[in-house]
Amino acid sequence: MKITVIGDGGWGTALALLLNNKRYNITIWSAFRDYAVYLDKKRQNTKFLPGIKIPKDISITADIKEAVKGTDFILLAVPSQYMRGVLKKLHKVDPSLSAPFLSAAKGIENNTLMLMSEVAGDIFKGANIAVLSGPTISHEVARGMPTAVVAASKDLALAKRMQDIFNAPAFRVYTSTDLTGVELGGSIKNVIAIAAGVLDGLKLGANTKAGLVTRGLVEISRLGVAMGAKNETFYGISGLGDLVTTCISSYGRNRWFGEEIGKGKSPKQILKNTEMVVEGVATAKSAYELAKKYNVEMPITEQVYAVLYRGKSPKKAIADLMSRPLKAE
Repeated sequence: MKITVIGDGGWGTALALLLNNKRYNITIWSAFRDYAVYLDKKRQNTKFLPGIKIPKDISITADIKEAVKGTDFILLAVPSQYMRGVLKKLHKVDPSLSAPFLSAAKGIENNTLMLMSEVAGDIFKGANIAVLSGPTISHEVARGMPTAVVAASKDLALAKRMQDIFNAPAFRVYTSTDLTGVELGGSIKNVIAIAAGVLDGLKLGANTKAGLVTRGLVEISRLGVAMGAKNETFYGISGLGDLVTTCISSYGRNRWFGEEIGKGKSPKQILKNTEMVVEGVATAKSAYELAKKYNVEMPITEQVYAVLYRGKSPKKAIADLMSRPLKAE
């Protein structure tokens, strides 16, 4: 089986290694020709997954037509705000592409407010689409540390197929048909993780973060249910599991980004000095708009949006959250 990994980031590389260990024929596509040449020569993703060797039998190319030629399925591992552009490029080189898609990206497209499965379905009409989500720190997966994830699709047979392909001794895969719930949980947790990082930057305590994570999960599930997702999905691997990991891990880029804000740096300043894509920044805007669209109360998301896009001080945002009208839990 040939599997094409679209994206040369840490997560795409980690999944390529996992699948290569299962003896699949893997090709990684990079949007950057120079970096594709570098990866092919050095056999280490020094930017996004340093210290991990990429085996010689994994093909690396910047030629998208070559990457998808004869492929059995396509793993999408590019940042959410670039997903449409990459899929349009794919459609241009092969509009009749019939291989199923698996999205491993976590985000919501700005302006359209589409989830990644919806973006893929918008470009490739009638495509078979699944997503893979959960608490997945790239370097831990690449090093074989036990990890649990969810493969979700509206087509249960496709979810089960992805489960069979990805499941490994240290990578346990569950299935779900709640595509909306799994994607929302994996996306909006990045917004809450930015808030968690702000708390770390301000050197606030475990009580504060526990309250944030708990109420953050309430917000995510509240929006999800309004959008047709199942409430229980948000208390599983792709919801609570992913949220907790992203909010406490020192490797989480969204938590790190928030921590830098808590230390007094501006969002623009931080983004200017990092090559990493911080998904929660764009997702905060989309989540804020979705909350308005579905008339859902999401106070933490609103405050993160205000800090990122309206210049509100983190301390004022926290004070406003703590002084909201009292209510029952």
